This record gives sequence, C-alpha cells and structure tokens, in this order.
Amino acid sequence: MFPCYRRVNFRLPDEATLTIEKLVYGGDGLARLDGRVVFTPYVLPGETVRAELWRAKNDLLRGRLLDVIEPAAARVEPHCAYFRRCGGCQYQHTAYDFQLDQKRSILREMLRRVGKIEFEGEVDLVAAEPWHYRNRVQLHIQGGQVGYFEPGSHRLCAIDHCPIASPKLNEVIGALSQELPRLPSFTADVELFTNEFVVQVNVQDRWPGPARKALETIGSPDAIEYAGFRVSRNSFFQVNRFLVEPLVEAAIGDLAGDSAIDLYAGVGLFTLRLTQNFQRVTAVESGRSAFRDLEFNLQQAGAAVTPEHRTTEEFLAELDQPPELVIADPPRTGLGKQVISELLRLRCARVVIVSCDPATLARDLHELLRVYTIERMTLVDLFPQTYHMETVARLKLQ
Repeated sequence: MFPCYRRVNFRLPDEATLTIEKLVYGGDGLARLDGRVVFTPYVLPGETVRAELWRAKNDLLRGRLLDVIEPAAARVEPHCAYFRRCGGCQYQHTAYDFQLDQKRSILREMLRRVGKIEFEGEVDLVAAEPWHYRNRVQLHIQGGQVGYFEPGSHRLCAIDHCPIASPKLNEVIGALSQELPRLPSFTADVELFTNEFVVQVNVQDRWPGPARKALETIGSPDAIEYAGFRVSRNSFFQVNRFLVEPLVEAAIGDLAGDSAIDLYAGVGLFTLRLTQNFQRVTAVESGRSAFRDLEFNLQQAGAAVTPEHRTTEEFLAELDQPPELVIADPPRTGLGKQVISELLRLRCARVVIVSCDPATLARDLHELLRVYTIERMTLVDLFPQTYHMETVARLKLQ
C-alpha cells in the first residue's frame, strides 16, 4: 500500500495491465497508461504486469504489483523471505548481472536527463559478492521486535536475519530477535558497525535498563579498527566490506604527482592512498569525530599529511594555488554551488568525484564540464540488491 497517495479518481481504473518500459533511479519500473506515467516497484523491463493504481500527483501514478503476467528472462526467485515487505532491497527479483546492466543504463540516463550530459565513453564496472556485504546497518525496534521499515512507511518489518548484512551482523540480529521479546516493550533505533570481530553499537534513543544490559553483551566500543583505520561511533566509513580497496583504487589508481587535496576526507580512506602517489597531501574534514579519527590514523601510519579541520567551502575559499589533484567524496547532497565555483576558479589539472547519488553528480558535472572533460567513469556497486550506486568520475582540465 502507499498511504501517502490518494486513490485514482473514478475516471481511471483501480487496476491496470501495464507493459514495463525501463527501470528508473529509485528502483521502480516505468510504464504508461493513457499518456500517464506509472511507477511500479518489483518489476523488470519488458514485463507485462497487473497493478493496483494510486495517484501520486497530477498525471503521475503509482502502481502496486499484483501479478506478473509475462515475466522477463532475468526474473529470479528472491533470496530473502522478507523481500517486498522490507524496504531495504529493491532488486532481489532479478539476476545480479542484470542489476549491474540496469544500473549502468540508469546512470547514463541520469547524466543525460539531469545534467544534459551525453557521455559516450565506457562506464567501467567494479563489483564483488552481492550477498552478506554490509558492515553497517540501522535497525528499528518496536514492540519486542527488531527489523527494518516497510516500503514508504514507519511500520516495522520484523526480521531474524538479513542476507545483505555481514555474518557478524546477522549474529547480532538473530540474538536481538530472540532477546527483545523477553524485555519490556520499547521503541528505539540502533546502528551496528562491525569488522567481523567486534561490533560497534550506536544507540540513538533511550533504552530501558534490561535492554541496555542486553546490548552490553553484544559489545559497544567507542571505536573499532577497520582495514587499518580507527572508526569512531559518529564517523562515516564505506558500508561494503568487499569493496573498500577497489573503491580507493577506482578513484586514485595511477594518478600521481606533487600535490593532492582530499576533500570530505572522513577518517582518511583516500588520504592514506594519496600519500603513496603524491609528495604533498592535504586532508579536509569538518566533522569533529571523523577529524579526530583522521588525525589518529595519519599518526599511526606515519603519513606526512596536512589535516585541515574546517569545511570544504572555507578551505577552498582561502586556497590560492591549485593542487594537481582534488578528490572529493561529498555527502548525498553533492558538492554544491560554492564548492563548484571554487573548483572552477582554481582549475586543478584533475578532479575526482566519488558520488553516492547520480542525480547530484549529474548536476555537479553539468557545471564542471564547462572547463573539464570526463576522463573516466566507474560504477562501483557498493549496494547490491538495491537501487543505490556509487560512481567515480575522473575529470581532466580541457
């Protein structure tokens, strides 16, 4: 059901047979009905399906899949019993190779539609094991159960395992599903992060005393060591345990020279790799927790890096001489106008953007391509079974 939408008025059918044209960013399939666009989840291109209809806005409709009349060849049986009830995954109904092909197509479409960019080059692909890859999950607890929210709602889909979570996280999920029914009922969120040896627990709400004691048996260190980096509770780190090094390699690879700047440096994932290829490296990070971890990791590695604890905007505004390389791993909102303006002013020889949102990437590239060209584009599939994607765009000065 889609509780945030109104049912289609009487002039349109409550149900319809649809032919799916393509998948779009967000996981839905696009079809058309009497000139109106219909977005329906859990479908594949070329399929004929029957769907219940809901109005999203104006002539844009939403569909709830009722039946697959003619399935696509790529359709497979979902790996997870919670699929379609749990809002975490969107693509478990299709073969993994097909997921990757679709993500490349969706990336090109987002570049074209949002950024007006016709990228004719190859989109390189980096992928790994598509199951049990997540090292970090956020769980919801309600009424003595643990799980994820259902799609488009705050209703809990209770689980006792998650096939995209790592073995250690599944161990914790199973333990919580057994222990919570024995405790006083409460509502809370908890984030778990693991290196497969210890689990970092980030409690985001007040827990009753008995529940907090149960958490202590899981383990709750303030920081854990992950792939040679200290990562504290409030510090960001990549969630795919199989693709940490391949992501770094896709971003930096053989790029080398005298000077490089790592913007939104976090705990130093790209920074330390840059020190192998560049003589002078500066790392810029505004988050307090991440910056403390960054300083610690640089000291432990004996890396000659200049750390800057301030925002990217503040740092770039005071920068006079451009480095040879800027690498930026911004939040989902992208670089933004001010950062792009400064990069256009500085005109560094190369810019590498690591993006988790193709829409904001396309928007940022639209401006940067005034003085840069795309040298290389790589899709790193950090989030198998979901519509999310990581893109590495290497730019060089025209």
